[in-house]
Formats: sequence, structure tokens, C-alpha cells
Amino acid sequence: MPDALHRRIADDIRRRITAGEWRPGQALPSRADLAAAYHVHEQTMRLAYVLLRRTGILEGEERKRVVVAHPPAVRTLTDADAAWPYSCEVTDARPVPATEELAKRLGVAVGSLLRHETVECMDPGGRSAMLASAWWRGSRKAHVSYTAEIDTVPLGVDQAHALGLLVDTLAFRVVRTRLDWHGTPVETADLLLPMDRWRIRLHG
Repeated sequence: MPDALHRRIADDIRRRITAGEWRPGQALPSRADLAAAYHVHEQTMRLAYVLLRRTGILEGEERKRVVVAHPPAVRTLTDADAAWPYSCEVTDARPVPATEELAKRLGVAVGSLLRHETVECMDPGGRSAMLASAWWRGSRKAHVSYTAEIDTVPLGVDQAHALGLLVDTLAFRVVRTRLDWHGTPVETADLLLPMDRWRIRLHG
């Protein structure tokens, strides 16, 4: 079966970008203009743009101008507890009630009021590289060890907006729980890592 039309158009746009017709950071023509140039319906061009954003060729939000993406800096996560070496910005610090999952992770009752902080971590070029949301009860306490579990999750609206990706794009989620001397959880966090910008390497 031949490829769908929007896939063929996406392949041609990718070829033109590789050839240097549009360079990283440069905006593409409007969807309507490219639809006219390719003699297709604007909806077909929208699907091509969606595909190119999902594969990291273009970046930009739905219904806005898109630009050629800079090749992402692919980083390797080896220590989920290491301090972030570049700039960070706190984007949310509202207390929240413990969900069933957070209550289990922290060993508290469902509905307990938790302190919360979401931090956007930037790469050296100032682009978002990771979102880290942490929850704890009371004052922040020192920890001596941590556990980490890795899975993948679809990005929600706010998360996708912060990372410059589409809603429902899959990202690595590292669930990090910090422990005190007695092995009691003192803080838990979700680290969201865009899959096109990270690889995970575990040391035994």
C-alpha cells in the first residue's frame, strides 16, 4: 500500500530541510501557503506538520507558526538524584492534596496536604530539557538515598506546552523517591524527559 499523501509531503519537507532550504530556527511558510504549493487540502498539510513535529523535525504548538527544530541535545541520565547543572525555573509551587498514587509513594493518607514544586530545567541553549515535579509533606528533609523507577507517559497540555511538544507525545518518566536514614520516604518526584532528547543508562 502506498504511503498516505501527508507522509509523502512530510518526507519531501524533511528532504528540503536537509538540503538547507529551511534552516534550524527558521519558520516554515504558513500551512495554507504550503497546502497551495503542494496542491492539497490544508488538513493534509496539518497532518504532515503533526508528523514532522512528532518526529522532532519541526517544533511549535498547534495552530501557531512552526519552525525547523534545532537538533536536540541528547543527554544521558545516569543519576536521577544529581543536581541539574544548568538554569532552572520554578513554574508551579501550589500545595496539593495527596492522590492515591502520591499517598502510597510517601506513606501518607490520601488527601493529606503536600508541598509541591514543578521546575523546568533548561539546556545550555535555554531550551526546555526536563520537567521535575516534586511532592513532600511538611518541611523539606535531608535524604541519604533514593529509589528510581522508569516508565513512559503521554504528556498533558501544560507539560507539552512547557517542553514545546504535542499533547500525548510520549516521554520517559523517572519516579524518584528520596529516603531518610530509616528508609522512610521524605520526598517523591516525577522527572519528565522528552524521549527525543534523552537516553537512560543505569549503573549496577
